[in-house]
Amino acid sequence: MRTRLVDALIAASNEPGTALAPAALVIARIEYPNVDTARYVAELDRMGDDARRRIDAVLEESGEHSTKARLGALAAYLYEDRRFVGNRTHYEDPRNSCLNEVIDRRTGIPITLALVYMEVAQRVGLEVEGVNFPGHFLVRCLDRETPGHSGQIVDPFNAGALLSERECRLLLRQQVGGNVPFSRSLLAAASRRDILVRMLLNLKRIYVHMRSFPQAHEVTGLLLALNPSALSELRDRGLLAFHLNDVGGALSDLQSYLRLAGLTGVDKKTREEHAQIWEHVKTLRRRMASLN
Repeated sequence: MRTRLVDALIAASNEPGTALAPAALVIARIEYPNVDTARYVAELDRMGDDARRRIDAVLEESGEHSTKARLGALAAYLYEDRRFVGNRTHYEDPRNSCLNEVIDRRTGIPITLALVYMEVAQRVGLEVEGVNFPGHFLVRCLDRETPGHSGQIVDPFNAGALLSERECRLLLRQQVGGNVPFSRSLLAAASRRDILVRMLLNLKRIYVHMRSFPQAHEVTGLLLALNPSALSELRDRGLLAFHLNDVGGALSDLQSYLRLAGLTGVDKKTREEHAQIWEHVKTLRRRMASLN
């Protein structure tokens, strides 16, 4: 299954265009191996058609055709008609990170609700992009009609609320306190791979917290497929394999991690971590020797 997932994710992430749903549904296969990708893409297509009719009716009635008016009509469709809502009660439920469940249950976390929002918005002709904002994923809708306009920030987790820069500053303080100073670079566009990596990191954290180590191990494999130079993921895949008693996999990953990370010129905390990993490697080597 691991090889099939990796191949499918790489293929979906390299597809032309900006679609996120096919790759997100590959990620959902960790939890739901038989998820029907075509069914959920078709459902997003239907939502796009319904949203277009809703927006056209609202704009015709109001006589207002600005991007902001279109965003308001889209929000009305998603959050009033379809009743999508941020899942505040069970935020750590892994189903919130699986697009099929988000569509079926109409609830999720910021990044998966943003994904639904972007997929539907693109189908109605709005130009949108993800924003990898710290602690709370956002969306930007570009406004080509207004020269010099940098775009409208949207919060899909909070019913498609339109955020000013001041509100983004407040959101940052709510999410990370004073640890990260606000700068407009925090509102930069996220690439498709950026978004998929963030989805996977969320899911990995949840699985580790739940001690669902087989699933967390699958996630690290997908993270490494998207970013083979991510040494922290190589380390974590090795440690998870160690917990799963996968002697060969753990030994290969942890030895590679120590070789690539290097043992000099690092701080005390990292040296202590490397020493612990080296102890794991010695244990694994003894186990391998006992098997021969």
